[in-house]
Amino acid sequence: MDEEAARCVRLCCRVLTITWLGHSTVLLEVDGARLLTDPVLRRRVAVLRRVDDEPAVPHGIDAVLLSHLHYDHLDLPSLRRLDAHTRVVVPAGGGALLRRRGFRTLSEVDVGDEVDVGDVRVRATHAEHDGRRGRLLTRGPALGYLVTGSTRVYFAGDTDLFDGMSALAPLDVALLPVGGWGPRLPPGHLDPRRAAEALTLLRPRVAVPIHWGTYRRIDRRQEPEARDAPAEEFAQRAAEVAPHVDVRVLPVGGRLELRNAVGVGA
Repeated sequence: MDEEAARCVRLCCRVLTITWLGHSTVLLEVDGARLLTDPVLRRRVAVLRRVDDEPAVPHGIDAVLLSHLHYDHLDLPSLRRLDAHTRVVVPAGGGALLRRRGFRTLSEVDVGDEVDVGDVRVRATHAEHDGRRGRLLTRGPALGYLVTGSTRVYFAGDTDLFDGMSALAPLDVALLPVGGWGPRLPPGHLDPRRAAEALTLLRPRVAVPIHWGTYRRIDRRQEPEARDAPAEEFAQRAAEVAPHVDVRVLPVGGRLELRNAVGVGA
């Protein structure tokens, strides 16, 4: 067996592990690489308060994938909790913001750009969302990321439906936002219905809903039923419009292991 064939065998035997840490923060362990999306790890972020306890800070991260520059996705105090030399993949235009705060190991990307992290390739994809940051209007595109190795995993970031989603298909796993932290979702987001529609374009084998039930405004109460409603509605609608997709609803901190896109644990 030559070296390339041996590598293919090794990759095919590997397990993809997905740990949802809340909101848009997901730890992906794929083909030996540890990737962390949009780390927001604090109890309170601006006017938002975390419903559950803060998660443990993950260590040994090979790269952080930032989808856009909004405060609930690019959280500087959370980034500082990671190893100082952790590589950060950030939308083009966001590098200066991070450099001013002392971050040095950066890769700025735009739609279509690719970076290699160990044995996996990460491609920046379009997201239908306004990614500007606050009153400073620091500009950068909103992105999703397609992680390709022995499996194909799509992290959507914040986005609405867009026609180009079909070009990402087929997928092994889609990590899709289905809610938010307020009583309504503004344009540029997927609600449960539209997230279910996205499955018909993306054609993943497995879908994991994210961006729901983690934070609430400090001036609002939230009943448990309301907290879980976006994920439950997404699963129901997905069963109607995309019954071939295996929807896995994880609790905050929940872990899912997949081998060859077939669940082996949760």
